[in-house]
Amino acid sequence: MFNKDPIFWLAACIFISAVVIFGFTQNQLWLFLMAGSYLLRPTLASLNIAKSLVDERQMSIQYRSGNIAFAVMIIACIIMAVYQSSKDDHSWEFFSAVVVIGLAAKALSNVFLIGNYRESATKMIMGVGLMIILFVSLENGFSVGTLIESVPGIVVVAIGWLSKKFPRTIGIIVLVVTAAFLFIILQKGFVIGQIITAVLVSVPLTIAGISLFAGDRIETDIENNGTV
Repeated sequence: MFNKDPIFWLAACIFISAVVIFGFTQNQLWLFLMAGSYLLRPTLASLNIAKSLVDERQMSIQYRSGNIAFAVMIIACIIMAVYQSSKDDHSWEFFSAVVVIGLAAKALSNVFLIGNYRESATKMIMGVGLMIILFVSLENGFSVGTLIESVPGIVVVAIGWLSKKFPRTIGIIVLVVTAAFLFIILQKGFVIGQIITAVLVSVPLTIAGISLFAGDRIETDIENNGTV
């Protein structure tokens, strides 16, 4: 038992802290600590911080289980969003927010770990457009009015598709449009719904715009080496 590595003992300490906090205070911090104790090793391994402490078999299992768990969580949140929306309960917006945040986090992970900035940016832009269409559909159902209100989302998807051919130009356009969107939506007030919408739309679009303009890691390395 005492031959465990430092990550095991750190995770154990975090887990015990979660149990103590739950037992004495019932503070919701225990949930974060509990999740942190479980995700500590795979997260460090994915970031190459403690990869030497995880063998190839463990890495393969963690990769597959992580993808399965992510898919299950996203599907569950979508089901809950649809269910809450059918009851006219606006808490569906929070489940939708989790979906967007999860997809954006996965895309951003690809950006930093692979260095394929432009491809990830394209996916993020198109993802935002599809989520806009989903939000409108959940709010209004399927109708001609829904189709009309979905036009902005369709335009965003089209912009994402065009970013493959004109990355730098689209990157500038996305940043300008995002700034204009933030200005307009925040003029309506700093209520929670407006803030959530602003964050969910502006953050991935801003990152996507910067990624499109900056280019891929491989492309940047070639330019720095003077071969282009």
